[in-house]
Amino acid sequence: MLAAVFLFTVMDALAKRLTLEIGLIPTLWTRYAGQAILVLLIVSPRLFQVAKSRYPKLQVLRSVVLMTATCLFFLSISKIGLAEATAIMDVNPVLITLGAFLFLGEKIGPRRIIGILVSLVGALIIIRPGTEVFTIYAVLPLVAAVCYSTYNLTTRYVGDRESPWTSLLYSALFGAIVLSCIVPFYWQPVSLSTAFLMALLGVCGMTSQLMLIRALALGEASLLAPFAYVGLIYATLWGFLFFDEFPDQWSILGGIIIALSGFYVWYRDTFAKPQAQTQ
Repeated sequence: MLAAVFLFTVMDALAKRLTLEIGLIPTLWTRYAGQAILVLLIVSPRLFQVAKSRYPKLQVLRSVVLMTATCLFFLSISKIGLAEATAIMDVNPVLITLGAFLFLGEKIGPRRIIGILVSLVGALIIIRPGTEVFTIYAVLPLVAAVCYSTYNLTTRYVGDRESPWTSLLYSALFGAIVLSCIVPFYWQPVSLSTAFLMALLGVCGMTSQLMLIRALALGEASLLAPFAYVGLIYATLWGFLFFDEFPDQWSILGGIIIALSGFYVWYRDTFAKPQAQTQ
């Protein structure tokens, strides 16, 4: 899981660089093409079986919101700091908790509601509406987090009634096919160094997904969830080393609040006694 998170942040840093050099669409295409190659290689012996879905409409919805989340996040990191965007995006675990209550009928109590509200306060501290820091690009990671939460909720709804490989295949192929139709209109000649970065982005995308799948196969999701917040450290490091970015004190404070809120909600979901989970 730690390796997956590390590679995801490397991928985000590469995406930030490539978005500035070749534009958003070619960068997105590189990301999804890499993931599609990985999935096809793994499921090719049983491709037709995996491609059958009991919920094709939900699979399309999952794929659309995931691609939208990726698009918005990649656009945001081309305009604002990598650490700030990552911190705002990290509100998605608590948004998933809220969405599970609203749409899936899962129980939620005042303590978890407080955790959700505090996490959103952390995001607002980073975005800071009404100040010179605030731009539409600062809001994009929050919208991306909503889209990504929708993706996770639809995945949770499908649950064990659908093979996880079926869900992964749909989301990978949808993005790759749609972007392959669009990318010729945005393509431009690339240098050898840029082509290397594109290949590296694809490798990081494929490998991080493989690491994540392997981690979830070996350990429970509730056990692995907190390790995702290590990505905040990596994102801050890459921003400092490669883009001369360092979050200011308010962004650091907001990121800490978001992480602590996520840890709290995770703790309530994982370790709290059953009778306490409805408090």
